[in-house]
Amino acid sequence: MKPEQSERILVEELFKKTISKNLLDDDVIENIEKLTGDASTRKYYRIYTSTTSYVACLDNPTIDPADEPTFVKLQRVLHGEKVRVPLILDKDLGTGYLLEEDLGDVTFLKEISLINTTEDEFQFYKKAIDLMATIHNVDVKKYKNETFTALAFDTEKLFAEMEFTKKYFLKMFLGLDVTTSGVEALYKRLYDMCYQLSGEPRVLVHRDYHSRNLMIKDGEQIVIDFQDARMGTPLYDLVSLLEDCYYQIEAENKEKLMNYYYKEYFQKFDPSKNYEQFKYIYDMMTIQRVFKAIGSFAYIYADRKDLRYVKYIGFAFEKVRSIMLVHDDFAKERKILSSLYYAN
Repeated sequence: MKPEQSERILVEELFKKTISKNLLDDDVIENIEKLTGDASTRKYYRIYTSTTSYVACLDNPTIDPADEPTFVKLQRVLHGEKVRVPLILDKDLGTGYLLEEDLGDVTFLKEISLINTTEDEFQFYKKAIDLMATIHNVDVKKYKNETFTALAFDTEKLFAEMEFTKKYFLKMFLGLDVTTSGVEALYKRLYDMCYQLSGEPRVLVHRDYHSRNLMIKDGEQIVIDFQDARMGTPLYDLVSLLEDCYYQIEAENKEKLMNYYYKEYFQKFDPSKNYEQFKYIYDMMTIQRVFKAIGSFAYIYADRKDLRYVKYIGFAFEKVRSIMLVHDDFAKERKILSSLYYAN
């Protein structure tokens, strides 16, 4: 029997057990369809019944309750904190089975591509910012013994993301010698930037809050892929959303959205900063976040030979370069980075 066929049989049996627990209305399975998964070992199936549909996830089995997957822990926390996340309808950690509500296939990115006006764009992103802020407003003191509050975007983590880009983008994708004095000077400045960012006040951040990690169901925005949440500056998430390499927001809207987040939320987290100081930290976070994204795109190509993400590298690089251009303290590093990129 093929592995996929045996998995379908397992999913069917586990779903029948869910019904037997009276967690769902008694229903009849009409079809089970394998879905395209993410980069992890998790596998997803959509279960169609005579009345509705669900999504089943098969992950690595866990016997010890203390080894409960981070996704499950964070789903419980975020749901309890009124963050709109997928509902988990049943779980059997011994088999790695999770049954979730079916969110459909419409992402934020797909929905934003159908907008009619710049005002529609603004309102759509404003809703996403309000949803993001529900994560940032979580009172982490209640979860001081949880792993996600012990993890942080400290200097080591932020700079590790820069090193990731050195390996997969500069060395492997561009084929550069990364031991030169120019690269060392560039990375000295990036380290100093990461050190500065690590000292910013921290909240719980999603870590990957962008247009592919928000789903739209019945007009509602729902957060997914939150299992890597940790403590960090809230601007990590804001930059992930507004400087998303998959979609370019209209410039005036981006400024309005930054201003909205600053006034409605950021001043509560860090009342010591005026708007210009906020924007400077935002730009530093953009350099870090987008440069890391370049590394991710290069990694996906190196690991899977998936060309779909290569097209975002040029756009992301120009975003980093243009931000460095308006900051005199990055003039040297901009020239180094530009010479490395444009010479290839």
